[in-house]
Amino acid sequence: MTSKMIQYILIVGILLTQSWAHPGFFTSIGQMTDLIHTEKDLVTSLKDYIKAEEDKLEQIKKWAEKLDRLTSTATKDPEGFVGHPVNAFKLMKRLNTEWSELENLVLKDMSDGFISNLTIQRQYFPNDEDQVGAAKALLRLQDTYNLDTDTISKGNLPGVKHKSFLTVEDCFELGKVAYTEADYYHTELWMEQALRQLDEGEASTTDKVSVLDYLSYAVYQQGDLDKALLLTKKLLELDPEHQRANGNLKYFEYIMAKEKDANKSASDDQSDQKTTLKKKGVAVDYLPERQKYEMLCRGEGIKMTPRRQKKLFCRYHDGNRNPKFILAPAKQEDEWDKPRIIRFHDIISDAEIEIVKDLAKPRLSRATVHDPETGKLTTAQYRVSKSAWLSGYENPVVSRINMRIQDLTGLDVSTAEELQKDEPDAFKELGTGNRIATWLFYMSDVSAGGATVFPEVGASVWPKKGTAVFWYNLFASGEGDYSTRHAACPVLVGNKWVSNKWLHERGQEFRRPCALSELE
Repeated sequence: MTSKMIQYILIVGILLTQSWAHPGFFTSIGQMTDLIHTEKDLVTSLKDYIKAEEDKLEQIKKWAEKLDRLTSTATKDPEGFVGHPVNAFKLMKRLNTEWSELENLVLKDMSDGFISNLTIQRQYFPNDEDQVGAAKALLRLQDTYNLDTDTISKGNLPGVKHKSFLTVEDCFELGKVAYTEADYYHTELWMEQALRQLDEGEASTTDKVSVLDYLSYAVYQQGDLDKALLLTKKLLELDPEHQRANGNLKYFEYIMAKEKDANKSASDDQSDQKTTLKKKGVAVDYLPERQKYEMLCRGEGIKMTPRRQKKLFCRYHDGNRNPKFILAPAKQEDEWDKPRIIRFHDIISDAEIEIVKDLAKPRLSRATVHDPETGKLTTAQYRVSKSAWLSGYENPVVSRINMRIQDLTGLDVSTAEELQKDEPDAFKELGTGNRIATWLFYMSDVSAGGATVFPEVGASVWPKKGTAVFWYNLFASGEGDYSTRHAACPVLVGNKWVSNKWLHERGQEFRRPCALSELE
């Protein structure tokens, strides 16, 4: 029995992020679309409630208008009016019965249906941790794709179908999330964006004082004391009694005076020198390796020379005269030379993709990584995909796809991974050696982002629905080819479905004989 691993990668925006730690986080497109339908149902319920309240008020209004006409007539000649026995009877009836009925109508709670529906649906709502995770996902996308806050706030992202804007409250919330994580770099960026939108006249429940309070402290934490002092003074112009700002003003002035005296005593020539170093302008968790990764995710920094590019070709591949591909050979394209990465075009049909996705959706669960400290599989802040495992015996389509991989690669898939292992010694338990090669199906197009990048060599492979890429992880000698180490870029707009097939060493002895040279 053979298997395929189906990975589904979202983002969000919202929409997707690096710190969704608990297994219930909304990373699946199915869960997110379910929330859309839930919200639509709640809106329908809310409109029904509004209609019920309007009907209720209409009844009260008609009663009031009828009584207004009646009492206007009666008050003109009270004695003559009640002298009529019918009027006297109806007055007694109205005051004894009908006004009580009106009271009951006024007191009737029309919200029961809406509140009941809201209570039921609330159990499926995201929680505070989900909201924070979505915010962090947006900050990660901002860094990876080098987006400024104004571009994000105005929704000017590539490939968007449904443009959406961020309000002052939204920008303020993003800044607060960063502040809570002591990420003062992003705090400054988003508080400044909130301030700009307020200066442009956007109506908001968030005031400038609150924004400046966070902004001034974030700037101070990054070492720009001059700017922190300027922002604090601006805050005090709006709210002279602000206790924290008054305290900060005295503290900033004290620090500046102290450092100025220190600089002056050290050298008169340095008396005009800035009191502190300026911020570096990068996120607190920024690493040198991350720069290369992010450049590749943006399609920058590709190291393929024109001479090497000329050696890349497209061809028809018959799987070494495999009968299944002699009359209908597969379309092959060289994506990279060293390591050799090959893309197969039109290799999986839309119908097959939908079947595989339908099989995988019910069992999608948060993908895990190996924790080197504990030796256990765990979720990671940077990996927010969901995965499921499918075996060939479950559906003829999965079995057929497995055999297609075997026919085109010439490798035996019978030793490929069958089930997702929960223990750290998964490969040892399989007894099939290391992963010799990787086959990766792209089962969706992606509007923006979502590339598979190889930082060691500068390669970026972009998703294209119906295609697959293939490469060897080991040299023929069995030594690891570290140039094939790869990473998935976050999806900027859209969603991404991929399907991995990991083929193992065992069973390939005669299909890919071991070479004598270590690097062959």
